[in-house]
Amino acid sequence: MANLDDHDEELMLLRGEVKRLRRTLNELTPSLAMLLKRRGFRVYKKEPSDDLLVPDEPFRDGFYANLHKYSFRLFLRDVIKHQERFTLEEVARYSTTRVIRTYLNYLNDMGLIKEGATSFTLTHRPVTSFGPTLEWYVAELLKREFGAEALWGVKFRRPAVGGDYDVLAKLDGSLLYIEVKSSPPKQVTDSEVRAFLDRVEDLSPEVSVFLMDTELRMKDKVVPMFEQALATRRSEPPAVVRIERELFGVRARLFVMNAKESIAGNIERVLACYFQGLRGQ
Repeated sequence: MANLDDHDEELMLLRGEVKRLRRTLNELTPSLAMLLKRRGFRVYKKEPSDDLLVPDEPFRDGFYANLHKYSFRLFLRDVIKHQERFTLEEVARYSTTRVIRTYLNYLNDMGLIKEGATSFTLTHRPVTSFGPTLEWYVAELLKREFGAEALWGVKFRRPAVGGDYDVLAKLDGSLLYIEVKSSPPKQVTDSEVRAFLDRVEDLSPEVSVFLMDTELRMKDKVVPMFEQALATRRSEPPAVVRIERELFGVRARLFVMNAKESIAGNIERVLACYFQGLRGQ
């Protein structure tokens, strides 16, 4: 009888094979640019680097791995908030002093911050928000964990429906659009939800996700805003259904989720729901 270690090893091998097969399938299906072109979309701008808080290439794998941690992402938001000058105490709201000191040493070693006698300073300034770095992370996650072709910070010349498409990806010939919010639910407005739905209707992706980088509840404010926005667009609006925890879906095509547990795990659940829905058709 196989032991647990054997099962874990087999599971890792199977996941690796799935990634390999998905990369092969991506090579055999139309590119992301072609999927967009077929919808009448051509990329005007993409992946702006001005506001990106990402280290040079030798450090990027480790930085990407650290971004899996919610505490590290919260820490980076505070670093950006106090970028001109900050102390350890000013960026230690969400973790212990020991953990924050480790994070500060890590950023210092990569050259992202400079340590002075009594405080720290962000090396490359100004960085207006954590948003672009979070978009970069989600795009990298889709590439590394799901074998997708992905872009972030995409702009199109669309006079009727403007705004950025935070993350776009191609998965097995399907187009995925993720709107990424680094702010808490209380800062999300009705107009942002309506603008997201406008972009979804204009782009017509197979899968759309409204992702909030928070562990707070979505049911209290964000889900009702989606219900209200959908009600203004349809005489019989589709239901916003809880899939699990704070992950909600609309007809297995549009999803609202937070970062509880992990962003990667929640995206995996979203994709599973979508592909299971296709098999059920």
